[in-house]
This record gives sequence, structure tokens and C-alpha cells, in this order.
Amino acid sequence: METPADPRPGDEEFDGFRMQLPEDCVEYMLFVIGEKTDNNLPSLEAVRKAADKKLDELAKDYIWQRDPFKLETRTQKGLGLPYLYGTTHYGDNVEDEWLIVYLLRELSKSFPSLWIRVSDSDGEFLLIEAAKVTPKWLSPENDANRVWIHDGKLLIIPLSIPTNSSTTTTTTTGSTISSSPSSNSKPLTLREAIDTLRTVPPTALVHSPLIDAEAFYRLEKYPAQIAASVHHSLVTIPRKLAYVLHARPAAVAPATEAFYLRDPHALKPLLRSSSSAADNSLTFPPTDLVTVSVRFTKVLYAQLKSQRFAPPPPAWRQLLHAAEVEAASASAASVSASAGPGPREGREREEEAKKKLARLDMGMKLTTGFEILCQTPPEQSASRVVREVGLLLGDLAEDGGDSALPTDDEIARWEGVQREDDDGWMDIDFRDFERELDGEKGKAKMGDGEGGGFGDANAQADLQKIVSRFEAFLNDESAGIEGAEIDEMDLDNDDDDSDKEGYEDGTDEDEDKEVSFDEERYSRMMREMMGLPAEDVGQASWNAKVSAEEPDEQGENDDEAIRKMMEQMESELKGLGALDLDPKPRKATTTIKERGEGKPDPAPSEQNEEEEEEEEEESDKEVDIDYNLAKNLLESFKSQAGMAGPAGNLLGLMGMTLPRDEEGPDDSE
Repeated sequence: METPADPRPGDEEFDGFRMQLPEDCVEYMLFVIGEKTDNNLPSLEAVRKAADKKLDELAKDYIWQRDPFKLETRTQKGLGLPYLYGTTHYGDNVEDEWLIVYLLRELSKSFPSLWIRVSDSDGEFLLIEAAKVTPKWLSPENDANRVWIHDGKLLIIPLSIPTNSSTTTTTTTGSTISSSPSSNSKPLTLREAIDTLRTVPPTALVHSPLIDAEAFYRLEKYPAQIAASVHHSLVTIPRKLAYVLHARPAAVAPATEAFYLRDPHALKPLLRSSSSAADNSLTFPPTDLVTVSVRFTKVLYAQLKSQRFAPPPPAWRQLLHAAEVEAASASAASVSASAGPGPREGREREEEAKKKLARLDMGMKLTTGFEILCQTPPEQSASRVVREVGLLLGDLAEDGGDSALPTDDEIARWEGVQREDDDGWMDIDFRDFERELDGEKGKAKMGDGEGGGFGDANAQADLQKIVSRFEAFLNDESAGIEGAEIDEMDLDNDDDDSDKEGYEDGTDEDEDKEVSFDEERYSRMMREMMGLPAEDVGQASWNAKVSAEEPDEQGENDDEAIRKMMEQMESELKGLGALDLDPKPRKATTTIKERGEGKPDPAPSEQNEEEEEEEEEESDKEVDIDYNLAKNLLESFKSQAGMAGPAGNLLGLMGMTLPRDEEGPDDSE
């Protein structure tokens, strides 16, 4: 299906090249659509002020990962009306994106004439969330500009607007909208979408409570998620940095990102600095350290906590070494005191020394991030927060430098200065994780009152939803012998005309030859592999061919053919002892035990004679299926090297658990 080409330079509709969104970036547009004669239509400035006010109410002093939520007025050629536009780079913290969606959805409930479009680098990510319940005609090829948030609902512009007859509507910009049910499924341009929203009532658009529930599923945890995403931690940092973070708490985000994404070039000035703590080349030298509580988001805290920074900058090495020595001595004293009268005091000293070392290590990482930020002049930074930090440091230098910093008593009066949250959410208990993956089975095995959940409630809910969707896919009863159903949106319809002509000319006959299936050869190979006699394979294959070549008589001979086939299979299985309820070992085959614990080794002369006889009779002996199965299964399990694999999965489904393979000295021989 041909799609309209994008406007080119010189065309009337051309308004610049369309820029692709970078990774981890969300884009949002806000339109006020209604009759111009309606005096109740809000202005764009009123909508922008309402959005800022709503953000202050929901997430005041929220720490954005990279870019904050912002709106600016834009005009685009051909649209016929201005609109509010914004982009936010959320980096690794996807919660920033969903906070914006929650804010925009709540804003749409306050303005009945407000229409909002939001997308990211993946496209219509709200449709991706609701992919299970979206209409089948909706695909990534035609979903552009069709999804809108209006009055708190998710509305979709259909392929055609149903009416009693096939008509067209002329819009204010001169374009036409077809209301014929046979309208093709071409992608919409933004101008066509705006014209549709202007001329069509919201009731004519596609809306479903199921789509709303799936698309906005992540919003159920808001606004409580805003406070739940914050983590407070005690860190040991220079007094000057404590002053900066107290005045600009949001500055922790760019500093953490700078440390997390550091490169050798950015670290050169720090690693070349003097080992003296009073190095004048540093903006935040570790001379006057204080321990204060710093507010992070959980993503920022995890980024900083998980990084290993070795070797540390020279100015911090002596401090860290002294803290490590103190922690080691406290640990040794705790071990020696465990047999004495005061083991509790020893453990407390050990824990306190370890906490002191961890806080100093976190402070060193955070200070290094600020040092990297200050290498570039703040006025050249694109981040408003970084520019504010530069102005704050300039004002501090004008006021007297270190003498203007707060004292210990003033710092003690700061709100929440000693607050420290538990970071147990970073610890993963794989037993809890396995129980969550097992779903109801895991809960039944665990019991109602045993154990806790994996992570917090939100993590459990998300994990259970993933598992339930996967189980629903596997247990789909509507799938037939062809397997999973493939929607039209999953098919590639971009073939050119030459490919279509080649297909129409009869290339399917060659494809049939390439994928032809030799039933007789396949049956013979399977029977030889299973150790079954192969003399009747030709007869069975001939019967199958005869039944296929005589479709008129097939209905009459089906029952007879099936009965004969079943009798033949039953006789063969009985001959092999597969149907014996109480099988007895036969002399013709050897068991696994006999192979390992057989007769003693014969003399060399006897062994040569036996080998010659075995070579003659080898072709007549049947394959020991049990031995080969066990051998192959154990070799496959051993090759997994303790990791997950097909053999371990099959045995787990059968309720069998093999011990780990601990190789002994004889195994390598």
C-alpha cells in the first residue's frame, strides 16, 4: 500500500525536516480545539499555568533524571492554530515519563476542549502498553497521530468515520476527510488528525474501558509513586557541597549522571590532582567534611551505589584508607569479642565502622560527580540546574568563601538532616523472585504465612502481570495446529512490485520442491533410531500413498486402515515389551548396571575372540534405548554447567532435581 510522501523543500506544506526523537525521550503536544466563537475556550497560556500549578501540587521539588517537564508555545505551518509543545529526556528513569503522562491526563480532565498527544522514541507507547486489547486494524504502520488523551480518556481516530453514506468533509485548511467505511488505512499526518478532531465529535472516535485500563495501568500507583520513588541517604561530603545541595537539591541528578557516565578524559584533572586534601585545583576539596542526608531518586541512588570507583582521586585516598583500616580492625575486634562477655558491643562497633566507610565512599562518588560538572563553565551548560549551581558558587565566593558556609549548629537545624532510608529494596532474594515467577504454584508451596514478596508491591504487581500475560499466551485455546495467530500488523507488506510479479508467475511450485517432505525416508530414519524393525516401513508408506491417491474411497477405508495400523503397532509394541505391565529383563539387551558392573575383564586372547564375535553380531543387536536416553540426558545436563538448559527444564517439569555435577579427580580422566 502506497503512503503519501513527506513534503519536500519547496512544497507548500513543507515546514522543515521532521527530527527523530532521541532514545529515552518523550514528546508531548497540547491543542485547544473548539469553535473560535466559543468564549469559554481557554488560552494556551492559561493551560500552561494550570500545568505548572498541577505539577507543583503533585510533585513539588521533584528530582528529574535529566530534563524537567516544560511547555512552550509553537506554531506549525499548515495546522492553522498554535499549540503547547515539550520534550523531556528521562534517561534511565522511566518513572519520569509516566509522571508526565499522569500529569497530562489529570490536566485534560480540567479542560474539556484540551486534546493531548504524547509519544516517545518507540512511537505510540500507550498503544504498546495496551497491545493486547487494541483493534486489529491498528498497527505501527498507521497509528501515527491517531492516539489522543481527552477528558482523561484514550481516544483513537478510526480508519474511517462511519456515516450513513460515503461522504467527504471539507476542513478549514482545505483538506478533505473521507467518511467512507472503505477508506484505506494510510498513516495520518498531524494536520489531518487536527482537522478530524475539529469536525468530528468525540463520540465518533474509538474508546474502550479495556484500552484505558491497559494503557494507563502504570498510572494506578500515582500519585503515591511520586513519594515512593524518593530515597534519603546519609553521605559524608565537604561542607561547601552540603551547602549547595541544601540550596539546590535537584543538582544531585546531573552530578550523579556525570559520575555514572564518566570517561577517562573527564577524570584526568582529578587523578592528576595533588594527594593533599587542601588541593586548590578542586572546587570541593575534602577538607571540612560533614555527614548530612541527601535526597535521591531510587534510580539515582542505585546508579551511585552500584558503581565501583577504583582507584579514588588522590585527595580522597588517605581518608578512604583510614576508614577501611578502622572497619577492618572493628571487624577483627568483633570476631575476638564474640567469645568474650561483650559480643553485642563489638558487633555494634563493627556495623558503625562499616556505615562510616559506606557513607564516605558515597560522598566521594557524589563529590567527584560535582567536580566533573564544574570542569565546564556553568553558563555554557544546557541544564538550568547546573547554571544555578554556578551562580550559587559565584555568590558564595563574593560573600567571603568558606567563611560564609553554615556552621554545624545551623546544619543540625536543617529539616531531615539525619534521615536515612532502608535500601533493602536493592537486595534481590532469588527465592522470592522464583516464587513470584511460579505465581499461584509458588504461593501454594510456600504457604500463606511464609516468606515475603519480591521487592515492593509495585515490583510484585508488574512481575505478576508479565507472568500472567505469558501464561495466557501459552494457554491460548484459540490457537490451532498452525501455532500462534499472526495479525496483519505483524506481516511485512512492503514488498515491491517485482516481488509480487514473481510470486504471481508461479514461483510457489519451486518453493514446494524445496520444502518437500519424504514421509517414507523420515519413517525409516525414526524407526532405525528407535531400534524398531524396518521391514514394514515400505508397506505402511504404500498404504498411506494409496489412501492419499484415492480420495473418493478414502472415507470408506479410513476405519479399516486405522484398525490395521493400530493392530500392527500393538503387535510391534508387544513384541518389544512396551505394553508389559510387569516387564522382565531380557538377555538380548544390557542394562545400565550391567554395562558398569559386568563380568570381570577377560584375558587378552579371549577378548580378541569376543571382539570379533561382537563385530559380527553388532548389527543384529538392538539399541538399548534406556541406556542411550539416560546417557544423553545426563551429558546434556552436565553440559549446562549449573546454568539453565533444556535437560534441566525437562527434568524440572517431571518433578526431578539432579544434584550439581561436582567433578572428582577421576572425572577428568
